[in-house]
Amino acid sequence: MRLHLLAAALVLTVATAAAQTAPPPVAPIPAPVQANVERLQKAALASDLAYDIVESLTTEVGPRLAGSDAEAKAREWAVEMLRANGFQNVRIEPFTIPYWERRIERATVITPRGRQALVVVALGGSPSADVEAGVVRFASMAALNAAVPESVRGKIVFIDEPTVRTQDGSGYGAGVGKRGQCGTVAHAKGAAACIIRSVGTHSHRFAHQGGSTHPRPAPVAPSAAVSPPDADQLTRLLARGPVRVKLEIGVETRENAPSGNVIGEIVGRERPDEIIVIGGHLDSWDQGTGAIDDGAGVAITTAAAKLIRDLPRRPRRTIRVVLFGAEETGIHGGIAYARQHAEAMGKHIVAAESDFGAREIYRIRTRFGEGALPYARALQGALAPLRINQGDNATGGGPDLGPMRAAGVPMVELSQNGWDYFDYHHTPDDTLDKIDRTELRQNVAAYATFAYLAAEMDWDFRKTADAAAEKGRTP
Repeated sequence: MRLHLLAAALVLTVATAAAQTAPPPVAPIPAPVQANVERLQKAALASDLAYDIVESLTTEVGPRLAGSDAEAKAREWAVEMLRANGFQNVRIEPFTIPYWERRIERATVITPRGRQALVVVALGGSPSADVEAGVVRFASMAALNAAVPESVRGKIVFIDEPTVRTQDGSGYGAGVGKRGQCGTVAHAKGAAACIIRSVGTHSHRFAHQGGSTHPRPAPVAPSAAVSPPDADQLTRLLARGPVRVKLEIGVETRENAPSGNVIGEIVGRERPDEIIVIGGHLDSWDQGTGAIDDGAGVAITTAAAKLIRDLPRRPRRTIRVVLFGAEETGIHGGIAYARQHAEAMGKHIVAAESDFGAREIYRIRTRFGEGALPYARALQGALAPLRINQGDNATGGGPDLGPMRAAGVPMVELSQNGWDYFDYHHTPDDTLDKIDRTELRQNVAAYATFAYLAAEMDWDFRKTADAAAEKGRTP
């Protein structure tokens, strides 16, 4: 009897261990659908459509500051481009934004030994200024936050905090706080102005643009970013004694400038009211031509959708390409889209945005209901031939997708290699030559794979774990 009990216990132990180590469930992909996935990937890896799109945008329009005439020209360009590629329901959904444009930006170091010019760029949202004051340096934004007002009153604060280079952009996320907060904190503490070390990973003598705060919740001190070599120079001068800086900023502002989102669709053959959103943002800062931020995202998602349109049969659900306006100055396009489509958010099945350049995609991350994780693993399996690995289920999606995520729309992130992205992003070096055609094709293949499967398969990305258990391990 004891041997039988031991044998039974051993069997139970082995069975339990096997259950614990069994691979997680993966949703099946029918053979005809898989054949279309392979067809899309082959076509994408042989196509230069995305490159042609971004080349056209950056050459014919160039930089596209939110609310400017150039952004309006980009919307007209986008409508023509989408129609030429056979999209349906092509339209502009307009909204208005506060307009800000820099006109003058100069900074000069004044020391007992003479004057030196600094390379600076005014930060978005900064007011005009003509100030000369002593400089007080802080190693981080946290140090400025902790400073007593008396130590900075009437002075120019200098935040000398570097940005850490990372593949996933997390270093930028940690370092960008100084750009968004310095002007507000400096004003609250009585400082005359704020200068920050550029929020980039390059060492070139140009400054990194960006908004000083999104949106402005309080008055902002005049704010500028200084190039990394000039930040180093300023630090060395301060080590030798007191330094003054003369900062001149001139800006143009106005309320209710026109902007808008441009939309084109591949209407679903069976469920046209169920929407898969992919896209990028159409505007850019104006030192470069907005090639990697975010002409590439516009091109990648549009080209991916065009390949799906060219299949013999349209997918079941609608694929909607959204080219967001005015992202750089406050996520205005994403906010406007979620507001204008609020009643249809429940019919938005899943969304993904390409807004991190044009380097190769190495990972898929999701934000699905726990019961929908088999779909995430199926997507990764389909993307595996493109050398894309499985990530976690905690993505925030792209910047313009934040309002949709808050409304409960599931998210997908196709993570690009961002190791050198912040060498170029928001700088004069954001130009077409930074885009590699082969890597761009891989991006198109990945977005085409994801968008097609999301639109063709009967997958509910909101599914809860309980619902999945009631219906079985995989639908």
